[in-house]
Amino acid sequence: MEQTLSRREASEAVQDHGWRYVLGTLQTSVPVGTLAQAVSLAADAVAVCGDDADRHLRVDVRPGLAVFTLQSSDHAAVTARDVELARRISAAVGESGLLPEPGLGAGTPRSVQLLEIAIDALDIAGIRPFWKAVLGYADEAGAEGPEDPLVDPVWQGPAVWFQQMDRARPQRNRIHIDISVPHDEAPRRIEAALAAGGRLVSATRAPAFWVLADPEGNEACVTTWQGRDG
Repeated sequence: MEQTLSRREASEAVQDHGWRYVLGTLQTSVPVGTLAQAVSLAADAVAVCGDDADRHLRVDVRPGLAVFTLQSSDHAAVTARDVELARRISAAVGESGLLPEPGLGAGTPRSVQLLEIAIDALDIAGIRPFWKAVLGYADEAGAEGPEDPLVDPVWQGPAVWFQQMDRARPQRNRIHIDISVPHDEAPRRIEAALAAGGRLVSATRAPAFWVLADPEGNEACVTTWQGRDG
């Protein structure tokens, strides 16, 4: 059984190794010269993590930067094993002559971070199925209740959580979410969202986009490439 760490324990355990505790994960970044170098670092990280890589490690590689994220997928939390893996990765990066760093300070584009989207709701259980369906999201490990957050099962998009409102707001919501999908995925995604309690607000610009809304009127557009030329 992996030991789950408190926020303070996780933060202090990796602070001196170039990592930071961010929203239930450990994160670091490594500035690189090329995409090939980033891929090579990712391969090194997978190698030092061994059999634990698939259950703990996520890597985002781009030209100029590799970002490493550690979290136990079994617990959706940081464990002592994640700390050990962070130290191994830092050592491997150091052997390549590079430095793992959280990207702090004015000289960097930004620090490591994770983005969440919060949706205010009167009836969280009533709107959650819509957002799960329209986003193609899933329950987080160990958090499958009717008011729990939702996560991207392939870890590309931000987590979505729901905040309890005490009264309705009369004005139209000023923010909505666009979900860009393959053109032949749009019908299935829309059908799933409607079956989960959503409604179709407008299809006048389809197939470029359909405007949907959850039962409380929060809007999401399912968009495709079609219908945008000419």
